[in-house]
Amino acid sequence: MARATARHILVATEAKCNELKAAIEAGADFAEIAKQHSTCPSSRDGGNLGSFGRGQMVKEFDTVVFSAPLNVVQGPVKTQFGYHLLEVTSRQE
Repeated sequence: MARATARHILVATEAKCNELKAAIEAGADFAEIAKQHSTCPSSRDGGNLGSFGRGQMVKEFDTVVFSAPLNVVQGPVKTQFGYHLLEVTSRQE
């Protein structure tokens, strides 16, 4: 079964998501941005979601996590929870 590890940042608006993505692309640390801005409890651990299998996350999230290149920030990805920036840190097919 495919497994991945990823981290994410969850915010309420697409505009905020784009603003944070630009900051990360300009050199800001993903984990620090997550700690400061993410509304998900994972923010305490820099947005780290740990390891999970296909189908354990919402569909929009799953699609990106199991197709995106590793270590490249993806998003904004809209789900029922808000807007996410996602970074897949490892994946085993």
